Amino acid sequence: MAKGMVYLYTGEGEGKTTNAFGLALRAVGHGYRVVIVQFLKGRKYIGEYKVKDRLAPEYEIRQFGREEFIDFRNPEPPDYELAEKGMEFAKQALKSKPRLLILDEINLAARFGIVKTGDVLKLLEEVPEETTVVLTGRRAPAEFVERADLVTEMKFVKHPFEKNINAREGVEY
Repeated sequence: MAKGMVYLYTGEGEGKTTNAFGLALRAVGHGYRVVIVQFLKGRKYIGEYKVKDRLAPEYEIRQFGREEFIDFRNPEPPDYELAEKGMEFAKQALKSKPRLLILDEINLAARFGIVKTGDVLKLLEEVPEETTVVLTGRRAPAEFVERADLVTEMKFVKHPFEKNINAREGVEY
């Protein structure tokens, strides 16, 4: 049986999540269903979360992270529990064969052991032909890069933060 595609966006530069959500908007524009699973994120004020009701039913987004930023050197039990729930949700979502399944920040979650790389790879073995899975996040494990059909690495060149310009609503979040 033919398998669906896997796209991977990684690197230290900006644009990984933004790129994935560009694909989501494109798919929704064509009337396709998109399911987004955000790992390590629980902030409801971000634009990609706030738009969910306007783009429903084709656009579904779920967050599996705490509102505060995670300390990767010392993750707390809720971080692991939420990530496990996110993986379970992703498995169930994949069964419904969405056009896109976006696993936002899964690369970073796997790199720091908050999700198991093997569990993600097992999920990728089950991708239906009509589905593209998008993996985002810095520091993608080599196994993800090897499995992916498309890999893009975002390179940091310069950023407004260097000039003490804060993140702007509607642009950076």
